Amino acid sequence: MTAPGTERAPRVLIADDQTLIRTGFRLILTARGIEVVGEAADGAEAVAAARELRPDVVLMDIRMPNMDGLDATRRILERLPDCRVLILTTFDLDHYVYTALAVGASGFLLKDVTPDHLAAAVRLVDTGDALLAPSITRRLVERFASGGTRPPAVHADLAALTPRELEVLSLLGRGLSNTELAAELILSEATVKSHVARIFAKLALRDRAQAVVLAYETGLVRPGDFDADGPPDR
Repeated sequence: MTAPGTERAPRVLIADDQTLIRTGFRLILTARGIEVVGEAADGAEAVAAARELRPDVVLMDIRMPNMDGLDATRRILERLPDCRVLILTTFDLDHYVYTALAVGASGFLLKDVTPDHLAAAVRLVDTGDALLAPSITRRLVERFASGGTRPPAVHADLAALTPRELEVLSLLGRGLSNTELAAELILSEATVKSHVARIFAKLALRDRAQAVVLAYETGLVRPGDFDADGPPDR
């Protein structure tokens, strides 16, 4: 039972082939009131544990024996679509970011993350948000720019959106937060949240990460929509 006025703590599964990493993350999360319901040493164990334990959030390493974290993420979310997956990595993200988001991951964490950031990230994605900075979304755009192919035309499914909702989705695809969206569109944050919720409902999106992928794959956001170094163009 959750006491009135308090937040329900997310239930977490940790998947990493290094025992010390799993133990450290367990201690960090437990000390901050977040329940760790299980651990897995490879992708196959993670899939089995997720199906049995039904966690709210999975901390998922990318490189593991037997089955990697990307394949494990895809299999978990096929069976448990309400689960959230945070990808853990010590590697440069460029090679993995698009694939991870495309299979449904809600964000990325480097393994040298601070304890407070780790706990905050778990709580954030548990609310249905995505841990997705503009620098990450920029890499998605660069993937299309370097691929030598033109992004596809805007998908017919987007016809369900109003002009304002299309505008909001394009800004989501560039990595803007609700606060930044409100400032850009001169709207209240409450109105922005309503637009975002309607977009998710109409397009059957789980979170902002999926919205980013859709914005790029449909051509709603293109490489020229970003500065070379700074935040999204205004």
